[in-house]
Amino acid sequence: MRIEKNVGERRGREYSDSKKNRRRQRMVSPVQRLYETCKEVFANCGPGVVPSAEKIERLKAVLDTMAEADVGLRPNMPYFKSTTYDRSPPKITYLHLHECDKFSIGIFCLPPSAVIPLHDHPGMTVFSKLLFGEMHIKSYDWVHNLPAEPTPIVNPLANGLGNSTGLRLAKVKMNSEFRAPCKTSILYPADGGNMHCFTARTACAVLDVLGPPYCDPEGRHCQYYYDFPFANISVPEEQKGDYAWLKEREKPEDLTVVGALYKGPKMVK
Repeated sequence: MRIEKNVGERRGREYSDSKKNRRRQRMVSPVQRLYETCKEVFANCGPGVVPSAEKIERLKAVLDTMAEADVGLRPNMPYFKSTTYDRSPPKITYLHLHECDKFSIGIFCLPPSAVIPLHDHPGMTVFSKLLFGEMHIKSYDWVHNLPAEPTPIVNPLANGLGNSTGLRLAKVKMNSEFRAPCKTSILYPADGGNMHCFTARTACAVLDVLGPPYCDPEGRHCQYYYDFPFANISVPEEQKGDYAWLKEREKPEDLTVVGALYKGPKMVK
């Protein structure tokens, strides 16, 4: 019967389409999947707007599975070798994958001992995935409500603080060593360690997703900080290591970050 034939034809097409979709999912590169997921996750976001918990988990799940081979990197590439012959910090290389007004994707390539100094991410949600190597991460959040009285009193001569103008109290969020493979780190506009510092223990690569990206005209400037030992606040002695004084500084003169062409799997935009 003709009706039965139409039903058979329709089921045949549905089965064929289903096979094509499964085949496409297998063929989509991890970096393409990352780009498409970022488009969906940050579509309705902006400065200070955090994606939903479900969307954060979706993007984290994509990043958690990624490694250096997925972006065309190898630990023996020139990016990861220190070329300085004095005491200057090693040069850091940044590979730009994508940037729009909603999000950016890039990779920091660090030789051993390279440091990305303490800096902030105003109004941003940031995903950082260590692709390979070992790294120390220290991060802070601002203290808005002190855990104990009295209000802190700064001694300008204590612990080398010098002029106390501009000092602000911060609480340590993370102070840990990471070795790939490991889970993705996430920070938020107001918590999660919005100000962080990376120190490479070995050659390593960090895949960064920022939503939204830095933008000076819109007030999202990358601000660097000094951090000073904690002093002169009334908290239990065992908690003193949980706090520090932060002070704004100019971009460090010895910080060298150079851009390089990304040569890994392409993203179709």
